[in-house]
This record gives sequence, C-alpha cells and structure tokens, in this order.
Amino acid sequence: MSAAEDVDKIGLKRGIVIKDDWPGYSLDLFTYPEHYHEDIENVYIPHGIIKNRIERLAHYVMEDFDEDKMVVLCVLKGGYKFCVDLVEFIKTLGRNSNRYLETRVEFIRLKSYLVGERKNDQSTEDLHIVGSSDLSFLRGKSVLIVEAIVDTGKTMKALLKHVETFQPKMVKVAGLLVKRVQNMTDSLTDCKFLFLFSFQHICVISKTGKLKYKI
Repeated sequence: MSAAEDVDKIGLKRGIVIKDDWPGYSLDLFTYPEHYHEDIENVYIPHGIIKNRIERLAHYVMEDFDEDKMVVLCVLKGGYKFCVDLVEFIKTLGRNSNRYLETRVEFIRLKSYLVGERKNDQSTEDLHIVGSSDLSFLRGKSVLIVEAIVDTGKTMKALLKHVETFQPKMVKVAGLLVKRVQNMTDSLTDCKFLFLFSFQHICVISKTGKLKYKI
C-alpha cells in the first residue's frame, strides 16, 4: 500500500467523523475574543477536544514509528501550531515511557496553496515546494508529514508522490482535519466555512463573517 493510499484507507479509521448536520455548540458556552462575536455562528470543535485528539494522535505516531528517529515535515502556514503541539506531546510520551522518539522538524510551503487555481473547491494538482525543495535528506528515513487541513487530498497526494521519489523508509500523514466530501457542487450555499482563531476553537463563520471576509 502506498503512502497516498494510506491517507484514504487508514487515516480516517482513527479519526472522529463529524456528520453534516452537526449543529455545533452555542457561543454562550465558551470564551472567545469579543471582536469575533458577529463573525462566528457557533463553536464547531472546542479547544479541549482539539488538544485531546492531538495527544491521542501522538500515541498513534509512537505506535506506527518503531524506530528511535523520525523526520517531521510540517506544511506551512496552517500546520505550524498543530505540528508544535503534536511534537510536544510525542516528546512528553517519550519522557514518560522507556522509549524516546527523536524528532527532526523541517518546514515546507506548497505554492499551490498560494497561487493555485480553485474550481468547485478542487485544488490544482500542480505542486511547487517553497523552502526545502531538495528533500534528499529524507532518503532512508521514517517521515511524518504534518498538515492542519487536508482538503480535497489532491495536493497531499502530489506531495506524497514527490516525497517518495527520495526513497524514504516509510511515510505517514498526520492531519488535524480531513475533509470527508471531496467533490462539491457548484453551489456553496449549504457549506460550512470553518476557521481557527489563535488555534483555540474551530468555529463556523456566520453570514456576516462571510461578507466581511468576502467568502
């Protein structure tokens, strides 16, 4: 099974599936910056759940990587805070057990996120890596790619294909959010637009927020 097939067939089994009709939580139940009040409709995923899921993901990483060294490839910008928290949980698990997993963190940015065309919410397949374009240091290494949001999956699969050309020993992907429905209709009327402020809660943008941010 290739790393790209891993994303499709394995990753979702370890995640929590949020149904399309999930109403979220009332804003009255949480604290958040007051200036966002009119911009958000509800809290979709609270901060506590996010942190707990990242901690659980760290356990999965420790189970999957049976060696003592790992290269973490963090996709910027969105993946930075997620990556920092995940690596910290991995280090904490190592300190509290008899096994330490040494992590080397490298950062890349995908140009397709910045200038790629989008049609029907489909990301372009063209991939241009900004930063560490020479990933030859991955040869023979165990690699964990960290991305905050896996949207259509096309960009991630293109990245996996590129990484595999450097012949790493193994490649896994850690995603905080994975979009379940990859093919959307032309109308975005019923879609929920999510955003993270300061990586606290994941919230649904209100109609006012959509107009403000021109979504």
